Amino acid sequence: MSFRLLACIALVHVVSAAAQPAGKPALTVSLVTPQAQEWSTQITANGSIAAWQEAIIGAEIGGLRLDEVAVNVGDHVKRGQVLARMQRDVVEAELAQSRASLAEAEAALFEAKTNADRARQIKDSGTFSAQQVDRYITSEATAQARVEVLKAKLRADQLRMDKTVVRAPDDGTISARSATLGAVLQAGQELFRLIRQDRLEWRAELPAADLAKVKPGMTAQVFPASGEPIAATVRALAPTVDPKTRNALVYADIKTRGEARPGMFARGEIRLGAQKVLTLPQGAVLLRDGFAYVFRLGTDSRVLQTKVTLGRRQGERVEVSAGLEAGSQVVVSGVGFLADGDLVRVAPAAAR
Repeated sequence: MSFRLLACIALVHVVSAAAQPAGKPALTVSLVTPQAQEWSTQITANGSIAAWQEAIIGAEIGGLRLDEVAVNVGDHVKRGQVLARMQRDVVEAELAQSRASLAEAEAALFEAKTNADRARQIKDSGTFSAQQVDRYITSEATAQARVEVLKAKLRADQLRMDKTVVRAPDDGTISARSATLGAVLQAGQELFRLIRQDRLEWRAELPAADLAKVKPGMTAQVFPASGEPIAATVRALAPTVDPKTRNALVYADIKTRGEARPGMFARGEIRLGAQKVLTLPQGAVLLRDGFAYVFRLGTDSRVLQTKVTLGRRQGERVEVSAGLEAGSQVVVSGVGFLADGDLVRVAPAAAR
């Protein structure tokens, strides 16, 4: 073989060696094992905050002028507290007239009773005819009936006098006021609205399919548009479902109102109970092309890219609902630099 041929062969070997890429170095990684944790299961719903009960306070008598308005919107009141007063002079005059009429009727009754008693005593003597005796007895009965009528009228006038003062029917907060000083009121006219006992509730809309999962007594957390989350307890479920939306209302009592106000929109979560789930640190999950992956450590120090299904997130951890076994070793650091089949070196301090 000539020297020129040997030189050509050597040159080919050098070029071939230069064309082959160097092997990809092993990436040092840390591993974790999925943890089984108890996470509370909840249903998320939207709804609104409303008064538990809003009492409408109105004028029970009409034809009187409003002389005093003692409270305003936002005031906290106690049961029986005076909210407003109407003019009393007209009612006082009517009450005085009723007392006088009753006194007159009682005097007439006394006279009629005296005459009737005398007629009964001497009716057998022949002094009075039977018709006269009956007339005295009838006059007594008529006078007695008139007294009862006037007593009833006096009670009605006394009640009317009491109704000139408008009082709070329960403890609570005044939520609306339509009372105007000096206005002549009509019977039944609305004057105030009262949030009874300052109790608020969250009215959540739930799909009919989720309704069976919720029971009275379950706890909930309400997130008003402003302010901190508020604790609540499910009190009742609506007995019917809206035929248009296929949703039903769930009523939850708000324990402390905080920044909540009636009429606010509020998102909330109803807690159904605890459930064991498999979790990983969020850093162990790679999101690529709309899917979630983790890298499991194989027996030959190479990683296996594994597609998983994710669930809820809590803090720095995420639920893995499918695709991963509990005893797997999963790469937790540098997953963005890995590909399926890559060789890795486990950092001793981080391996567990």
